[in-house]
Amino acid sequence: MISFTGLDKFIMLTKLVKKFIGSQNDRHLRRMNKLVKVINTLEDEIKSLSDVQLKEKTAVFRERFSDGETLDKLLPEAFAVCREASQRTLGMRHFDVQLIGGITLHEGRIAEMRTGEGKTLVATLAAYLNAIPQKGVHIVTVNDYLATRDANWMKPLYEFLGLNVGVVVPMQPQDEKKEAYKADVTYGTNNEFGFDYLRDNMAFMLEDKFQRALHYAIVDEVDSILIDEARTPLIISGPAEDSSELYIEINKLIPKLEKQIGEGESIEKEGHYTVDEKQRQIELTESGHQYVEELLSAAKLLGENESLYSSNNLTLLHHVQSALRAHVLYHKNVEYIISGQEIMLIDEHTGRTMPGRRLSEGLHQAIEAKEGVTIQPETQTLASTTFQNYFRLYDKLSGMTGTADTEAYEMREIYNLDVVVIPTHKPVKRIDENDLIFLKLEQKYQAIIEDIKVSVKQNKPILVGTASVESSELLSKALKAANISHEVLNAKFHSREAEIIAQAGQPGAVTIATNMAGRGTDIVLGGNWEAEIAALEDPSEEKINKIKQDWKKRHATVIEAGGLRIIGTERHESRRIDNQLRGRSGRQGDPGSSRFYLSLDDNLMRIFVSDRIKSFMQSMDTEKDEGVIESRMVSNAIEKAQRKVEGRNFDIRKQLLEYDDISNVQRLIIYQQRDEILEAEHVTQNIDDMRRKVIDDLVTEYIPPMSLEEQWDIKGLEERLKQEVNLQLSIQKMLDDDEHLNEEGIKTAIVDALAQAFSEKEKVIGEENIRNFEKHVLLRVLDEKWKEHLSTMDYLRQSIHLRGYAAKNPKDEYKREAFNLFENLLHNIRHDVISTISFMQTEPSEHTFEKERSEHANMLKMMEFRHDALPTDDFAGDEQADAATGEKPAAKEPFVRSERKIGRNEPCPCGSGKKYKHCHGKI
Repeated sequence: MISFTGLDKFIMLTKLVKKFIGSQNDRHLRRMNKLVKVINTLEDEIKSLSDVQLKEKTAVFRERFSDGETLDKLLPEAFAVCREASQRTLGMRHFDVQLIGGITLHEGRIAEMRTGEGKTLVATLAAYLNAIPQKGVHIVTVNDYLATRDANWMKPLYEFLGLNVGVVVPMQPQDEKKEAYKADVTYGTNNEFGFDYLRDNMAFMLEDKFQRALHYAIVDEVDSILIDEARTPLIISGPAEDSSELYIEINKLIPKLEKQIGEGESIEKEGHYTVDEKQRQIELTESGHQYVEELLSAAKLLGENESLYSSNNLTLLHHVQSALRAHVLYHKNVEYIISGQEIMLIDEHTGRTMPGRRLSEGLHQAIEAKEGVTIQPETQTLASTTFQNYFRLYDKLSGMTGTADTEAYEMREIYNLDVVVIPTHKPVKRIDENDLIFLKLEQKYQAIIEDIKVSVKQNKPILVGTASVESSELLSKALKAANISHEVLNAKFHSREAEIIAQAGQPGAVTIATNMAGRGTDIVLGGNWEAEIAALEDPSEEKINKIKQDWKKRHATVIEAGGLRIIGTERHESRRIDNQLRGRSGRQGDPGSSRFYLSLDDNLMRIFVSDRIKSFMQSMDTEKDEGVIESRMVSNAIEKAQRKVEGRNFDIRKQLLEYDDISNVQRLIIYQQRDEILEAEHVTQNIDDMRRKVIDDLVTEYIPPMSLEEQWDIKGLEERLKQEVNLQLSIQKMLDDDEHLNEEGIKTAIVDALAQAFSEKEKVIGEENIRNFEKHVLLRVLDEKWKEHLSTMDYLRQSIHLRGYAAKNPKDEYKREAFNLFENLLHNIRHDVISTISFMQTEPSEHTFEKERSEHANMLKMMEFRHDALPTDDFAGDEQADAATGEKPAAKEPFVRSERKIGRNEPCPCGSGKKYKHCHGKI
């Protein structure tokens, strides 16, 4: 007799329930299919409308919405109208599965749709419906090319329906950008939307702001934007002091340092620093510290007998660490390329360059010094936010991608977004072959070239995915040596992206792409005939027909050969990136095939796959197969490694968010106050309230509440009033004249005296000028103090993990410290505003309000907009600290003591004569 455990019964019950009522995804699809049927029943009725009648439908929907009808109620008719308009303007009719995608987006969910299923067209359905309330719809893409392309592509549809379309791109004239944000549908990149939000909250006048209230966003490639790019914050920074010479001097010293191999008792070679490739961290060894100090002293950068760790040398230590990281962790043609005199970062997820983005904490300057290019000045943070906190400001958020289901938990946890997997329009015919794993890198590349040769002979187009510019160039050299014609698409050839991808489907065409650099542009089997026609100047009808006929023959040839062949040269640390590469093949029911080639020398295998798996592979008899194996055990180990990296990246993003959530509360308060100031006609009441509060603080400091008169410091108060608010007032005389005068009476008298002095200045300067001046001072002080506060918060975040060693929770400590800092910020804003206004001169000044606004605009031009790589060691400390507090036990390497342990009652080795427990062993 078979007995079942409770867990067995639960699993069986779960399977039974799914069998009869389906998964949550199945239930969503069943419900949406009912809506699709309703939309389809309206098709004949909508088709019978003339163009004018169809256009008028938008005005009718808006009227019905203003009368109280909900968007959900309008959905079937609005979708039917949008589909018919698309048919008439673009020649494209939405499939039923695309209607399901549109419903998913409207409901504020993520639609996972395979590559080639028409996500760009799907977005028009939800965008049209949600543009009816006239609050603005933002469609967010991963780059400017796609934003402009999609906007121009879909514009005829929107304009036919009476909607206007805008595009926001970097360096856009102010008037153009304002108009783009006023449009019903606005296309742009995640970076530009985020930076404009920060810029708006630095605006000097209300009319200088770009964005309206954030109503609804559709995020294309949602996994890339809300997950991959959310690991790092958006930062607007301004110029700080120049220390380029110091970077150059320290850069000369780094090549003299040697890497230590091994650790603990298994040190193979003594060195000056250790490298943890998993955590991407570098630590100086004890001998390394000493050697660096000697080098710095010899270079006259460090005084004799001075320690690198003394408080006045921490900046020098920071420069050394940045230079070391630049030399060891950052490699040319992998993390960055050199373009002219500029270091251009490469996006690890898309392979594109990221113009304008810079690494923080002086790391970018250290790389510039290493490569001998012009060192740009360091910067100071003026405003920052995370993508998580920016996109959560929208009233409704949705997204679409080909690969989101693997990250469904994170989407739900952070953004409250459910993922709905939409079925394909036609069944997927692509064959995904098992990975081939080689012991040596050379063997792997040889096998890849053989695969390419075979595929070219079969007339298959081939897309080869690489993980870095460096590996794409290595493979390109190997293909040239084998006389195989090919195209390379990486960060260096970014400008030719559309052209290369357009022809990547030609029979026998070989294209090497770095990390999905062709994303957003479909590879059409047989090549893109539309791109061929677009490249010609005024082609004749005969020429167009010939191009189409030629394409049909090529298309048939490729289909017969088996479709697009995908070859992955290594696994990415994220499974989604691998799936995106595979997803280029087999679009819209086309045939295709894919295979990944791996070796033990690949980064993912070398760093994350366990030694046990490596030993297993090396022990197998692989000679007969030329060093190649096809093992499910190894494939499982790779997937486990990928999940491990994905989990670590999720922790980084969550950690970033948890800290930024604290800052975000403060950010929203400050930005709300700025908006109130900008919207107000005058801020006289705010100034009066601040004046009372400042005087209350000052008097309380010198006349403690409930204290005796003998404890009062009247002379100190008179001196402070003179210094801080430019008021000469004899409080002692007031007390002598009125023996019943208490601290409240003193406060009132001082406030009245200050108000009187200000009133006299107002008569001289004029009421309008004084109101403008008050507003300007309040904004300027608020911005300056907020900027200083951000720097302080940065320093706090970088050091707070040390509190974990004192058995304190770093996040709780950060929250408490941040609250105290924010209270100090508000206190300092009040005091600086009142002090500035009190010392205002009555003589006419050249600094008019308009001049200040002009200076503010010039300052904006000098700003840098960064979405940089977060220094990994910022959060590495938190993992240690969490372990110290017992919050999240971390798996660590066992500690191996290199010397005998000193007993607590033995004499201290320092020679003090005390017991160890009372000297250096003291807790």
